Amino acid sequence: MAEAISNTSPLLYLYRIGNIDWLGQLFDSVWIPSAVVDELRQGLEHGYEVPNPNSYSWLKIVDPLATPSEWLVLDLGAGEIAAMALALENRTRLVLLDDALARKIAQGAGLTVWGTLKILLEAKARGCCTEIAPLVERLAQSGMWLSQDIRKRILALANE
Repeated sequence: MAEAISNTSPLLYLYRIGNIDWLGQLFDSVWIPSAVVDELRQGLEHGYEVPNPNSYSWLKIVDPLATPSEWLVLDLGAGEIAAMALALENRTRLVLLDDALARKIAQGAGLTVWGTLKILLEAKARGCCTEIAPLVERLAQSGMWLSQDIRKRILALANE
């Protein structure tokens, strides 16, 4: 099975729709940098429901050794930058990102990028669920911005 590195948003969105455990089914392991743990902790301190990284055996905290300095001036969060830097050092791992700029930068660096919607598609393809339409709606209700065009394309890819 594949291995991944995740930013905060895929963990948070999958947790909010009750399907964070799919990551453990789709990947042998998922690494998150300390910056992602910090973002989750900040969310908890602000009263949001967030996953506890210590609750998942497939989740491991691993930090990058270095960060490309040019990324530090971009409008990206600390979790996104750290996840991408860790993926640069571990190119066999997928990087899970939802932010458009982060995805563009990561793809430009030659990284394989999946977002939360790709995770839903893969979960359906591997039999974790029979349909994703209700989950796409729950993602939108839980704060993920999804245009009508994106919704239609994802559901078409899922043959729904």
